Amino acid sequence: MGLPTTIRSLKRRGLRLEKGKVLDRDYTGPVLEEVLKTSKIAHEVPAEGMYRGKHVVVAPICSKDGKVVAAVGIVDLLATIDLPSVFQEYTSVLEEVEEDAKK
Repeated sequence: MGLPTTIRSLKRRGLRLEKGKVLDRDYTGPVLEEVLKTSKIAHEVPAEGMYRGKHVVVAPICSKDGKVVAAVGIVDLLATIDLPSVFQEYTSVLEEVEEDAKK
């Protein structure tokens, strides 16, 4: 899909990709660093860095013995969608279609 994606290993800075192209081969970001330290998935809006102000999701990648070896992140497009209003609109559209079908 070409979503902005980042990955960084514990020992080396990583990659930043957008639209399937590598834009940076020496990348790190605050949420990647946090996940490398905590070993926990993060859903955040960073206050700094390349994706400042955008919803991101970053997950740890662990070795077989459970130790974090890397972190991978994406910009979370779904977090920007107001799902309650989408479904509210969906209901009213269905009602209109049903009313037209009765005519």
